[in-house]
Amino acid sequence: MTTQQPPLSSPGLGDRSAPIGVFDSGVGGLTVARTIMDQLPGESIIYIGDTKHSPYGPKSLAQVRHYATGIADELVSRGCKMIVIACNTASSAFLRDARERYDVPVVEVIVPAVKRAVATTRNGKIGVIGTVGSITAGAYQDLFGASPNVEVYAQACPRFVDFVERGITTGPEILAVAKEYLQPLIEAGVDTLVLGCTHYPLLSGVIQLAIGEDVTLVSSSEESAKDVVRRLSDLDLLAEPGTEVTRVFETTGDPMLFASLSRRFLAPTLTNVTQMRQS
Repeated sequence: MTTQQPPLSSPGLGDRSAPIGVFDSGVGGLTVARTIMDQLPGESIIYIGDTKHSPYGPKSLAQVRHYATGIADELVSRGCKMIVIACNTASSAFLRDARERYDVPVVEVIVPAVKRAVATTRNGKIGVIGTVGSITAGAYQDLFGASPNVEVYAQACPRFVDFVERGITTGPEILAVAKEYLQPLIEAGVDTLVLGCTHYPLLSGVIQLAIGEDVTLVSSSEESAKDVVRRLSDLDLLAEPGTEVTRVFETTGDPMLFASLSRRFLAPTLTNVTQMRQS
């Protein structure tokens, strides 16, 4: 008979002044971190981008779970009071394990976006775009399946993450790719589109142009950040006024490359990027 292991304990458990830990496969999760910082300027953040293993989308869920566990363990060991899985693929692969593994609250990006999309749609036809890993895992499709009178149309957009990680967020090439990916959703008549990858808000202009102004975009990044605010408030974990604020940005890959890409999304907030120490 196996014995269930006790959850890993964070030194920051219950500490209002402790940082929020946020991680993603690369720079996409910075869209979540940016929104958290805008809505909660008094909160400290530790952000880790796993660019060494990016992108997560084409990898198996077992691989993604392994990478995510290592990074989340690091954030917990450094005293984070909450973990934010700012990656749809990692949320699909790791959420259940994370909530069993850690004693601090874990926020992900899928459920908040689903709730917003269901509340937004007018004709009941919702599109979801994401990485191959997220779409194949079916997390969005399963959640939407619990909502009556909703039809969901899922489309993998594997090249989008690569464009963002190379700093390409506009131009004729990415627009042509977007039109190709989104054509099936246009033909299906969706009126609401979930950006089911935290990289995708950085392409929202191109995506909106490709799918049409009548379609409402729902950002998983924005909705998860709202969930962070709600959860911290409900748990009485919001930082008190006057608390010293620190912002730490780390990557498992090349810090200079990560910084050069990230500053266009976070500048002037992003002042320094270091490489995460790895065992």
